[in-house]
Amino acid sequence: MIEKEIDILTTDGAMNTFITHPEEEGPHPVILFLMDAPGKRGELHDMARRLGTAGYYVMLPNLYYRRVREYRIAESSREEMHEHMDSLSNVMACADVSALIKFSDSDNAARGGKIGCVGYCMSGPFAFAAAAAFSDRIAASASMHGVRLMTDAQDSPHLDAHKIKGEMYFGCAETDSYAPTEMVDALSAYLAKTEIKARVEWYPGTQHGFVFPKREGLYDKPAAERHWERLFAMYRRCL
Repeated sequence: MIEKEIDILTTDGAMNTFITHPEEEGPHPVILFLMDAPGKRGELHDMARRLGTAGYYVMLPNLYYRRVREYRIAESSREEMHEHMDSLSNVMACADVSALIKFSDSDNAARGGKIGCVGYCMSGPFAFAAAAAFSDRIAASASMHGVRLMTDAQDSPHLDAHKIKGEMYFGCAETDSYAPTEMVDALSAYLAKTEIKARVEWYPGTQHGFVFPKREGLYDKPAAERHWERLFAMYRRCL
């Protein structure tokens, strides 16, 4: 496997990004891996590697680059983490996605054309918004225990859902105070009125953050493996 840490220039600065992809049989389809609130870290690097070993060019950016180059939750507080998280918007995330796509188009190891995306927790709405904003490129996008998927805000990602041309997948924890059942049910009903290919799936017995192996007390291995199954199947179909 090839791995590298690079700075990708955006209109707001240098976005440090972890990239991994196979050594052989390239170029490979691009997958954008958007982090959860605890930030870009070794645990996510390992998850990106798992995607990469299946034959993908995976890009994991530090979405907090506007505020901090390296965020370490162990040296932080929950309040600081939420400040970082709340400093982002769907518009900002889409600008970052644009920079990622532009860079991938210049790398011979990355295959052009259709790309995939996945966003975890705080980035669930970013993956949702990007699927609409870049509908001609993003052919498969997923939100895993995503928050703020359907809100009263003017930039709520559900408002542009009708623009999505590819597949959109939502994996939802059964117990999730950040993504309550009422929001997910409302989103499911809303999507059913559109013509897009979307799937909302509950993961019984799980809590927010169940996909992360190091999330002590919350990690649910069978459910996490199902999430990998869903991602790999969707990317095989669409990319």
